[in-house]
Amino acid sequence: MSDTTDGRSARWEVHRQERRKALVESAIRTIRSRGATVGMDELAADAGTSKTVFYRHFTDRRGLYQAVAARVDELILRDIGKVLGRRTGGFGSGLDALDVDPRSVIHAAIDAYLQLVERDPEVYRFIVSAPIVGTSTGGNAAEVAASATGRMAGQISDLVAAALVERGNDPAPAMLWGQSMVGLVRAGADAWLAGTAGEVSREEVTAQLTDLAWSGLKTAWKQPTDA
Repeated sequence: MSDTTDGRSARWEVHRQERRKALVESAIRTIRSRGATVGMDELAADAGTSKTVFYRHFTDRRGLYQAVAARVDELILRDIGKVLGRRTGGFGSGLDALDVDPRSVIHAAIDAYLQLVERDPEVYRFIVSAPIVGTSTGGNAAEVAASATGRMAGQISDLVAAALVERGNDPAPAMLWGQSMVGLVRAGADAWLAGTAGEVSREEVTAQLTDLAWSGLKTAWKQPTDA
């Protein structure tokens, strides 16, 4: 293969990735404005293109859903990093280099999740229920949504594990805790979004859920010298 062909292929791949990203961002904007149950026709119309173009980039509705969920995961992780950065005086993207008190990790993760609920309730509903997937693209919507929230749980597990290691503790329970935390926060977020949690602010919900989660986790963060 010639250098010219290689260069053309590289440019095409860059273009394809940029186009895919633009379609995801357009889909998120449409979900915000039209609601979580938006269909492919509306997504295509708002993007100024056709359903065929969406399917060319994402294969099917499940592929589009997964791309949107991955983008939302990025935004949540970014928000966690911003919060921890303010608390540590300059926290970068290297979450493996965590040097912050563990309770702040829990608080930041919960608040970032709730920020999505507050800022983008329709995007949140789209992620946790996956209405666009239906039953025609392999696997039901609940299974696909569980996969998306599982990735989120994995990211939180990594944060928890880093905080454990930082203090010389065993990181082995982190995966279970990450999954459990996401379940806890999702239940609280759903109640808050539905208005069944009372008239409370995001900050109050974050504090309450942090207290609940931390009350169970704090015993694992004892320094070896504390035993």
